[in-house]
Amino acid sequence: MESIDGYVDVENLERGLLSPQKGSQNEGEAEEETVLYTASFEETEENFIKYQTSRWVLYSLLLILAWGIGLFMLLYVPVRRYILRKDIRSRKLYVTPNAIVYKLVRPVPFPCFGVLKKEKHIPLPSVADVVIEQGYLQSLFGVYSIRFENVGVRRSPSDDVRIEGVANPRAFRKAVTMHLSNMRSEAFSRHVSTIEDVPNLRIGPSAAAWMSPSKSLRQDSFSQSGELILLQKLEEVGSSVKRVQSLIEDQHAQTSQPTD
Repeated sequence: MESIDGYVDVENLERGLLSPQKGSQNEGEAEEETVLYTASFEETEENFIKYQTSRWVLYSLLLILAWGIGLFMLLYVPVRRYILRKDIRSRKLYVTPNAIVYKLVRPVPFPCFGVLKKEKHIPLPSVADVVIEQGYLQSLFGVYSIRFENVGVRRSPSDDVRIEGVANPRAFRKAVTMHLSNMRSEAFSRHVSTIEDVPNLRIGPSAAAWMSPSKSLRQDSFSQSGELILLQKLEEVGSSVKRVQSLIEDQHAQTSQPTD
């Protein structure tokens, strides 16, 4: 009994330890995939199936006239409608803070062989525009398709991600463009703030202090040279005054001598 009780206690302990980890993982996944807007496919399910079925029937009729393969395609219509219904019911399209996520789980052409899972993440900074398209046959059934254009070098439209059957494509496009504009405005404001934080390229006090001794030396040299020039000028004036005095004394001596 003790061993059984001990075994039960160990199991309870393991469950208690594992349950918070699972909860934390779920919380991490929820934080990673914060959904800002979710597109809907339920409203257009019947129209989408009718649209795809009509396309399939038209192709089948053309192939009957050509090679007769279209007869097998007509027999495949019920399976095709089953695959389409599973396809559109499993579609998920939503916007996260960093990307547009598109998930899909649909049966393979022969459903007995399993399903095909598809998950596409489109980074929001790489989205240039969300294009809403509707062909002639789509307009008859009220089906729209949206296409995400990429930023950068323009490529062919076939390389862009294209999704059919979105119930309200204009609302989805508005949500994506508004979130993109908010992201770009925030990035621009951060860029401006970083530019303002950069100090101006001016001479700081240390550089001024470093250059002050040289300036004082130049000023001292200029003052010393000015004093020397002034002394030279004073000496010249003094010598000229002495010569004038000597000439005046000679003339006065000559005039003071008696004449014979």
